[in-house]
Amino acid sequence: MVDTFDPLSYSAIPTPPEGFRSGFVGIVGRPNVGKSTLMNALVGQKVAITSPTAQTTRNRLRGILTNDQAQIIFVDTPGIHKPHHELGKILVKNARMAIDSVDATLLVVDGSVEMGRGDRFVAELLVHSSGPVILGMNKVDQQPEEEEAIAPLDASYQSLADAHGWPLVKFSALHETSLDTLLATLIDQLDPGPYYYPPDLVTDQPERFIMGELIREQILLNTREEVPHSVAIAVDRVEEDTNITRILATIHVERESQKGILIGKKGSMLKIIGSDARQQIQKLVMGQVYLELFVKVVPKWRQSRSRLEDFGYRVEE
Repeated sequence: MVDTFDPLSYSAIPTPPEGFRSGFVGIVGRPNVGKSTLMNALVGQKVAITSPTAQTTRNRLRGILTNDQAQIIFVDTPGIHKPHHELGKILVKNARMAIDSVDATLLVVDGSVEMGRGDRFVAELLVHSSGPVILGMNKVDQQPEEEEAIAPLDASYQSLADAHGWPLVKFSALHETSLDTLLATLIDQLDPGPYYYPPDLVTDQPERFIMGELIREQILLNTREEVPHSVAIAVDRVEEDTNITRILATIHVERESQKGILIGKKGSMLKIIGSDARQQIQKLVMGQVYLELFVKVVPKWRQSRSRLEDFGYRVEE
């Protein structure tokens, strides 16, 4: 079960040992470079949804890693990109705000391809960051086998790191290789500090929010490009009994055609999404789940500031 934040648990926060370090680390980068996969791997549990579709992350998520040396609160941000609608503007603004509100920043890049304009754009945002920056080359498992093909990939990012004096770490979030080196590098960048959260906590997000995200993940995985980002999930009701958790949720889309895709022929697609999401939520609550899904059309909700706020998307303070 994913442990989520309860304010009452603050009384259980212990005194840290001597030399203990702590702080907030922002995970930033272009869309689809593996930021959420990395945070899940570092925390050791699934607290952020992942999919091959870019812009999976919407809200600023916090994953919490605590060991004997440090407590790191990872802030997973939406991929920084050129926004095309009001939702996109909010997501990018929140990502930029996260850069200015953390103790250190981990810039994640796709190490299987050479550095591009998108990476340079994000890097420029970090040049004037008040805290230290670590450059993380993810997806090294996808690099070509030939050494002569790897060299220009590594060189493109090493030149960026050298230009700004940033430490560079190569790793694979998917296969969890060299994450110990990355973690040691991150801890070195933090100052001595307290426990900000109880040591057994892995996220400060409420359980209901994660339920909605797990539903949205299955929509992304099962519909791909057909219903990309026109989806918002509202978890309307959660009833917990001794033997089962009953969940009622509404999937909001922008067009009738998208509603048809999500429902599918004789409800086939909605059954698949519901079944896959139910299996993931059962891991979250560690018990049986009954999940009922509805689909509702809300035209142009991504362009409406009031609708965005209704669905929980707002500029973070």
